[in-house]
Amino acid sequence: MGQTMIVDGRPIELNGEKNVLEVVRKAGVDLPTFCYHSELSVYGACRMCLVETGDGRIVAGCSTPPAPGMEVKTTTPRVQRIRKMALELLLANHDRDCTTCEKNGSCKLQDLAQRFGIRQVRFGQRDVKVDIDDSSPSLVRDPNKCILCGDCVRMCQEVQGIGVLDFAHRGSKMTVTPAFGKKMAEVDCVNCGQCAAVCPTGALVVKRQTDAVWRALQDPAKTVIVQIAPAVRVAVGEAFGLAPGENTLGKLTTALRMMGFDKIFDTSFAADLTVMEEGSEFLARFREGGTIPQFTSCCPAWVKYAEQYYPEVLDNLSTCRSPQQMFGSLAKKFYAKELGISPEDLVVVSIMPCTAKKFEAQRPEFVTDGAPDVDFVLTTQEIIQMIRESGLDYPNLESDSLDMPFGFSSGGGIIFGVTGGVSEAVLRAAHYLLLGKELEQVNFTAVRGMEGLREAEVDLDGMTIKLAIVHGLQQAKQLLEDIKAGRVEYHLVEVMACPGGCVGGAGQPVGTNSETRKARAQGIYTADKAQQLRKSYQNPLIQAVYEKWLGSPNGETAHAALHTAYSERRRINGSKISLSSNNGKKQLAVDVCVGTCCYLKGSYDILQDLNRKLRAADLDDQVDIRATFCFENCGSGINVKVGDTLYSGMSPAKTGFLLDTITKELQSK
Repeated sequence: MGQTMIVDGRPIELNGEKNVLEVVRKAGVDLPTFCYHSELSVYGACRMCLVETGDGRIVAGCSTPPAPGMEVKTTTPRVQRIRKMALELLLANHDRDCTTCEKNGSCKLQDLAQRFGIRQVRFGQRDVKVDIDDSSPSLVRDPNKCILCGDCVRMCQEVQGIGVLDFAHRGSKMTVTPAFGKKMAEVDCVNCGQCAAVCPTGALVVKRQTDAVWRALQDPAKTVIVQIAPAVRVAVGEAFGLAPGENTLGKLTTALRMMGFDKIFDTSFAADLTVMEEGSEFLARFREGGTIPQFTSCCPAWVKYAEQYYPEVLDNLSTCRSPQQMFGSLAKKFYAKELGISPEDLVVVSIMPCTAKKFEAQRPEFVTDGAPDVDFVLTTQEIIQMIRESGLDYPNLESDSLDMPFGFSSGGGIIFGVTGGVSEAVLRAAHYLLLGKELEQVNFTAVRGMEGLREAEVDLDGMTIKLAIVHGLQQAKQLLEDIKAGRVEYHLVEVMACPGGCVGGAGQPVGTNSETRKARAQGIYTADKAQQLRKSYQNPLIQAVYEKWLGSPNGETAHAALHTAYSERRRINGSKISLSSNNGKKQLAVDVCVGTCCYLKGSYDILQDLNRKLRAADLDDQVDIRATFCFENCGSGINVKVGDTLYSGMSPAKTGFLLDTITKELQSK
């Protein structure tokens, strides 16, 4: 036996656990926590995972490293007293409208209050209500239910690399908020919803559209059709006691039909269509010297991220709409006519694992004649609510078949639900699209896995295609910087915002973790393997759609219906405010960023001090010093540009360095 630690009197072997919390859980003790996530940095704020050491110290399990011979106890009177006190303090500062809360039944605070028998709170309840922020198309933020665990802050900063949420103020006034108290719709949120996925309470939840969908279903003048995303089928059953990864598409189809949907279709069909369009687009770029690498455009959070932070790569994005929007376009432009109804009377509903799909459906690019191609987007969480509201015994429902013509897909369409799936589906089709020959290879395992970044090289009849697959926008950011710097080269890059791809979407059942994502991914691959056809171009209904409506892949009609264009979304336009009276006549331009990130680090002080130093040195008539708003290099601020050279990592203490730099630049002219 190797080195051990004593947990509640039992020796537990150590095997690389990074903290006491992991060792305690290994011992079979469910040590509670709000702020600990194995995939995020340790914060140690909630104090729920306290243990008592052999020498009488009280320590947080999450932030204490294990050591051989170390002894801890998890339920001593001191630990229990402190833990209950912490819970009471959280409850005292928390809205207690549990019965109407979105997280009722899946709230960690509620669960732990029950678990530890909190029946009374000895402290007064907060009497100041903060306004609820429902400005986002995807999320609702209720600061009154925030327990300051910081999970959302770290998720947004560490996994997504965006940082639209952070702590503000001190003491009893501390809160989690976007900068300057702005609303979520006013900041650079990409609507990925991963902040809500890790929120233990109802402070961040999915914005629901269930009532609107019920109204549409109850309107006799409307024909309501629904599409089901691949990742939904392997997750919805979890809410009803089934194992993660179990494919319940047949049961879900039955449930939707019983709820009143007129037609039930599969987004995987549209994913097959995406493969045909995106594959053809890629091969055209690859063979004809087009813009390479080609980035996938299926993930709306990634697309918005590129529009906001890396507009220079927008030409690299595939012009293909996402499968959701391809389906909506087909439904409104072609299928409505086939049904003999106007597009206005056809209601298109999506069931998605993703909160960003709500934002995507509202984009003006996807509105036809004033009406959106997709009317409503329900997350997996929302359809679970509707099933429960209907009183259906989901686990015991018989399986039913999807409707045609959009109810049949290849395995290539199904694997869109997991990271690497888009790339693999394109690879399955590329050989045929390129050479007109069948490729025996079906499983491209090199692109599979849950690593944040994966690379692969695939030989297609003597041509080597280099791929990168990345999930999590922080990983995408690093990859983009490497591509821009010329450190790496690829032909095709797949980006998904959510960990694990769509199986880890923020709209999936609450409580998603790495093991759950792996189980769902395996369910996707199992569903793919069970399909009669594994390659998108083999789908006879896809062939029929082209013959009947679209013409040829990437042709004029197909391009008009299935493609789009994206544009820069920077909130700051880069205009400059000159502090010099002789504006436009100076020899040297000096730009100091006063955007939010740089401003908070003291850029305004640099601006003032540098202006004073220039006047004192009689250089102010030779320099046009200007306040500007962003160099899109926020993580490395403060940013100051002298002439054509950008200097990052500046501070008010470095104005002397900047003055010397300016002087040398002037002397060199």
